[in-house]
Amino acid sequence: MKDMTFGTILAVFEEIFGRGLFWTMVVAAALVTAAYIFVLIRDHSISWRKFLLAQLSMPVGAILAIWFVLVMTSSQLSDLGGPVDIIVILGIAGAGAIGIAILVYTIQSLIRPRQ
Repeated sequence: MKDMTFGTILAVFEEIFGRGLFWTMVVAAALVTAAYIFVLIRDHSISWRKFLLAQLSMPVGAILAIWFVLVMTSSQLSDLGGPVDIIVILGIAGAGAIGIAILVYTIQSLIRPRQ
């Protein structure tokens, strides 16, 4: 693999997660992002109470993201081999934390709209 192209990255993710699960995750992420943008436009501001509750869910999202990737790749934390692996795990944790915060905030805002 000499060149890192978008097609190569897609092929790797499809191989790791399976074609159906990968594209389901992509569609789910797009829907949550669209709903989040809708909520921000509708409310014209951020509700700091909902934002705080969303931030409290971030550690759960980080742990779930790491667990999900470890299960999908049939790996264990003991398989981590070096600094690059640690950086990748931290990136996965960060993405999971941010993703669940956006999801929780969006769900709260859709269930209890701003008055």
